Amino acid sequence: MARPRKWRKVCCLPENNRFGPLNIPLSQNHFIDMTVDEYETIRLIDFEGLTQEECADQMHIARTTVQRIYSDARKKLAESLVEGKGLRIEGGDYKLCNGVGKTCGGNNCHRFRFGRGFIEEEN
Repeated sequence: MARPRKWRKVCCLPENNRFGPLNIPLSQNHFIDMTVDEYETIRLIDFEGLTQEECADQMHIARTTVQRIYSDARKKLAESLVEGKGLRIEGGDYKLCNGVGKTCGGNNCHRFRFGRGFIEEEN
């Protein structure tokens, strides 16, 4: 029997969840789907400048898991850019930050920095 997937802690959902080329209309089959936890690894590592280990601590998962998620996310970003496909961010195994805990409320907590409420939600 397979082990159940561990929930990944995510500070907040992205403000926009669809991105793509402006010069062509996109149909449903011209999108690449990125999960919310993949987005969170890109945000923490590339935007916030955290290491994979710091990202793992913030998301409450193993560093090797972060490495795999991050690799998948970067591949999807590259595919979207190179092939001119849209990028849609939704789904995944995550729980939103509830604002409590040693990694909440710090500089890397997007929810805290921008004054969003602290409500824990399940996907």
